Amino acid sequence: MISFNYETDFELENEAQYEDWISRIIESEGFDEGEINYIFCDDEYLHKINVEYLDHDTLTDIISFDYTVGNLIQGDIFVSVERVQDNANDFKVSFEEELKRVLSHGVLHYCGYKDKSPEDEALMRSKEEEKMQMFHVEH
Repeated sequence: MISFNYETDFELENEAQYEDWISRIIESEGFDEGEINYIFCDDEYLHKINVEYLDHDTLTDIISFDYTVGNLIQGDIFVSVERVQDNANDFKVSFEEELKRVLSHGVLHYCGYKDKSPEDEALMRSKEEEKMQMFHVEH
């Protein structure tokens, strides 16, 4: 089950479409969907989590806590809407496109993809692109 929670005034326009898309990402990677919570927040909220739980004193667009057991994908994914907007501006893409990249990024981590080395990061980027293309695909 995928749920969307809001700690800021942002709200997804079509939750059902995003929910279906994320489910299909998980399925396309050969995993089963457990409980996944997306929590949309602002920079301040996410910065506090970053400092408190990860000991990182930096702003970030996403923090994910992975509770995956075996093939069952589960976790909490915190997304800073402010950071997504700033990154969209920096990368000269729409807010929606950058949001899809971040939402897919979080769940791809749960599927085992990393992004610490240049090779891993390149694979993660190509997987994000692949999954973003699935958003509008009817099944």
